[in-house]
Amino acid sequence: MAVTLSSPVAERYRRFSLYNSPYPAHDRGRAVDFYPETNEGLSPISGEVLDTKSVRAPPKPYAVEQDHLILVAVDEANSPGVRFDRGERPEDGVDGDDGVDNEDDHVARILHVDPAVEPGDYVEAGEPLGEMVRSGFFGRWVDNHVHLGFRRADQNAYRAGGSLPLTLDVPVEPLAWDGTGTVVEVGETYALLDAPAHPDPGAYFAGIAADDGRVLDGGLAHYAGGGVLSAADGRGGREPADAPLSFLGFPVGSVAGRDVCWNDFDVLADGERATGLSLFLAQDSAFGAKLVFHEGHAFAVGDDVRVELAESDDPIRLG
Repeated sequence: MAVTLSSPVAERYRRFSLYNSPYPAHDRGRAVDFYPETNEGLSPISGEVLDTKSVRAPPKPYAVEQDHLILVAVDEANSPGVRFDRGERPEDGVDGDDGVDNEDDHVARILHVDPAVEPGDYVEAGEPLGEMVRSGFFGRWVDNHVHLGFRRADQNAYRAGGSLPLTLDVPVEPLAWDGTGTVVEVGETYALLDAPAHPDPGAYFAGIAADDGRVLDGGLAHYAGGGVLSAADGRGGREPADAPLSFLGFPVGSVAGRDVCWNDFDVLADGERATGLSLFLAQDSAFGAKLVFHEGHAFAVGDDVRVELAESDDPIRLG
């Protein structure tokens, strides 16, 4: 049993990522984070709200005290771009459930939105569910987003782990990058570079390419793993276990299907050790490599930067 989301869903948002998170819900790309243009938490699907629940988040000085879960019974017929592949083994190296699934009902798990809806309400795809929140589950450098995963109706929708395998069947354009760029924006824990630039903002999704041309996704390498998506349709490949992957001429990990296990290395920006690179798929004009630093940095707008990768006996791993 698997779920496929295609362009009508993704195109409502400026960015998305399957792997850029340390939390179990994203293991093996079984959930996706969508980044809207504004702070409105736009619903990816249509359906009836089943429940809303507030949960205490880890205390952080930049974050609200509570995060929120919204459960929606998916109206598949009125949710363009959403397909439940019933009874099929998912493709592209993503494991599914054993046996044939005969359930027709599915529940969407939506996080990080302060609900302006309540149980019994019907929401249309693209309508706001409420304002997005910044909770202690976020790194300081992480932008507000809508988290989405799916369960069968007979599964426990409140547990963090256990969502159905998820595929983003969305064309993505690989952007070659030599590791250089100029800082165009800074925050306390990040520096955004102007390269690689999106060639045609708004026309399609693009992402930073590995040396073999596939698109990288995830936290490189401050989270334990990431993913690679093919340019043709945003799916992963059929790589056997332990197939090597390189980026910036450096062996960064091994691939099985679309899942990547990072090797031990450091990300260096002009020789300074960064926490890592935050990688995602984007269609907006503000695209560029995003360096993250969980303990701060000294870069300023206008600085020219070279990013390199180096072997490490003590790599940074968060979460």
